[in-house]
Amino acid sequence: MTTETLPLGKTGIQISPIGLGAWQWGDKFFWRSGTKYTVEDIRAAFEASLAAGVNWVDTAEIYGPGTSEKMLGQFLRERPANVLIASKCFPYPWRWSGRSLRGALRGSLRRLGVGRIDLYQMHWPHAPVAIESWMEAMAEAAKEGLIRAIGVSNYSAEQTRRAHEHLAKYGLALASNQIEYSLLNRRPEQNGIVDTCRELGVTVIAYSPIAKGMLSGKYTPENTPPGLRGARYNRDYLRRVQPLIGLMKEIGQTHGAKSPTQVALNWLIGKGAAPIPGAKNARQVQDNAGAMGWRLTADEMKALDAESDKLQ
Repeated sequence: MTTETLPLGKTGIQISPIGLGAWQWGDKFFWRSGTKYTVEDIRAAFEASLAAGVNWVDTAEIYGPGTSEKMLGQFLRERPANVLIASKCFPYPWRWSGRSLRGALRGSLRRLGVGRIDLYQMHWPHAPVAIESWMEAMAEAAKEGLIRAIGVSNYSAEQTRRAHEHLAKYGLALASNQIEYSLLNRRPEQNGIVDTCRELGVTVIAYSPIAKGMLSGKYTPENTPPGLRGARYNRDYLRRVQPLIGLMKEIGQTHGAKSPTQVALNWLIGKGAAPIPGAKNARQVQDNAGAMGWRLTADEMKALDAESDKLQ
């Protein structure tokens, strides 16, 4: 069990280096919840995360939809624990103003069965509501004690700066920006998001940190992923990824037989990000947790960068 923590932005909240991603919890469309794994599998994943020292879970109102939040609330009632909850408000087309955030937040609080969410995030920066309107609504919710910290997700560098500047008018800090970021997706390093977050003291939360399983070493050109993932990560793509997987396995051996998943997550930690790998059973949580408590060397980081660059 790790006791290692890192700061969540400038909020004073301390989080474990990795969180538990709960997108798979109840998602039937992409992850086929209920057919490939059960509620008991997910409960075991939650229990394993507590045992490993993971102290925060990331969910959202659209995961399930609503099912992920309900599951987390149920697990916390069954096993009270000091777990930080991160959830998200989705800017549906029918949410025409920042005032609609209040209804979304109340719904999440009800499904989770709590009076306050530790990190509440805007899921996307979609129009028609301006970023400033959402941040004003976030600030009001924080003032009322309904949320502890404010984050965003999928915001560009410029949008992150706008959110940060507007919250500062209320004396609040933007805690985080949750973005897709992995060895197979280095765009956040190229488009200024990572640099902007570093400059502003905003934590980068990395979702899909093992690229929906592609960096785990499980999938090969002869064993492609099922469902929608198979269309995106086809045989040709997986053939191109194999040299990177081979390097990850080689590096992992020098750190006590660490798995490719653990190397991929540790690489993100070394970049200053907080990855939230999804998990739908205890075995996956235990593998993910093995990314904590050690660090890749500078030379290993450079080698992984160089091999990853070939796939961008």
